[in-house]
Amino acid sequence: MTDAAVAEALHRESFVIEGGHSLSGSVQAAGNKNAALPILAAALLTAEAVTLHNVPRIRDVEAMVELISHTGAEAAWTGTNDVTVHARKIAETDLDPDLCRRIRASFLLAGPLLARAGSVKIPPPGGDVIGRRRLDTHVKAFSELGVEIEAGLDYAMSVGKLRGRALFLDEPSVMGTENVIMAAVLAEGETVIGNAAGEPHIQDLCRFLVSLGAEIEGIGSNLLRIRGVEKLSGGEHRISPDHIEIASFIGLGAVTRGELTIKGCSGEDLRPILPHLERLGVRIEADDCSVRVPDGQELVIQDDLGGAIPKIEDGPWPQFPADLTSIAVVVATQARGTVLIFEKMFESRLFFVDKLVGMGARIILCDPHRAVVTGPAPLVGDRMESPDIRAGMAMLIASLCAEGVSTIGNIGQIDRGYERIDERLRSLGASIERISS
Repeated sequence: MTDAAVAEALHRESFVIEGGHSLSGSVQAAGNKNAALPILAAALLTAEAVTLHNVPRIRDVEAMVELISHTGAEAAWTGTNDVTVHARKIAETDLDPDLCRRIRASFLLAGPLLARAGSVKIPPPGGDVIGRRRLDTHVKAFSELGVEIEAGLDYAMSVGKLRGRALFLDEPSVMGTENVIMAAVLAEGETVIGNAAGEPHIQDLCRFLVSLGAEIEGIGSNLLRIRGVEKLSGGEHRISPDHIEIASFIGLGAVTRGELTIKGCSGEDLRPILPHLERLGVRIEADDCSVRVPDGQELVIQDDLGGAIPKIEDGPWPQFPADLTSIAVVVATQARGTVLIFEKMFESRLFFVDKLVGMGARIILCDPHRAVVTGPAPLVGDRMESPDIRAGMAMLIASLCAEGVSTIGNIGQIDRGYERIDERLRSLGASIERISS
């Protein structure tokens, strides 16, 4: 089956959800997809075998495994959530355009291939359409490390030897930071990255590379210091839990009023997130390895001092993650009070809220970046299409707390980010069915 045929088949799949049920039970947090993707790419930096555990078996990760195999490396699933990569040699640096169009993370192969093979030809990546997503940060940083770049329909890049230097990124781009880190670990000399992104998945990438012999200082900060080494070894690594998925399940438990426990969490990664959910009235009990959402939540938005309308705004880590603004909107529809959701990073992220309005939500979309939500609003089931991963999950949560039946099409988008989500929701008592239409 061609890539186009696969995409069309996935587009035709839908979820049919009967909402209004209280969900309860426990669920295990999956591995962080945004850590798994760069770590898989980074496995190309060594000629020795690397085995990764707790890898989420989702469509984006499967596409990355295919891309890695396309380079001539051995890459295979060796367990339900285990992947082994052995890049004895790199035979192909001209990446397959069809595979690259399937995921934005395809561009993460640029750094490892430049470091290991000295060249790469890669088309603009695919991924969610949530607004303009610049590649300028990657390209400018590569250029400063000595890479020659021809940008046309594709990005053709080559370098004799990567040479470390002090860089200041023009924005704290997550993927840009990851690409520079991967290029720098085998570069000659020292690379200093200023204005680096510090999200948990970047920290996990750094920890993985250090376990293979890389020398990285400042992990978790916005200033990284990397001393290049001649080569990296092999090894094993466990992907960190997905803080975005965990927060999504917290939101799900809150609006469906059940008692929900999420196991296998990282308390440190949730530290910047939980206060924002608590501002929406969510009661949360957390420790270093699990989160409990008590049942019977009475969601009341916490006003700012003096009764002012509060605001939840996203930003680079450790601010509230942009990937959770969609979830925050849905939770706010079920909370008493008014809140401004300010999505500053992507100009199309909030365009899904018209679907929630059609379900009965009280939302004013002020502009591409700001939405005012007043609740609680009883939601009713509707028919809708998932435009991207996070909006799709938000629609799914809204459908589960709505009265009546909802149908969500194009669920391949949700499958790109959430592993076996329908099976896991059914284990909590959800009425959800996957159908082909």
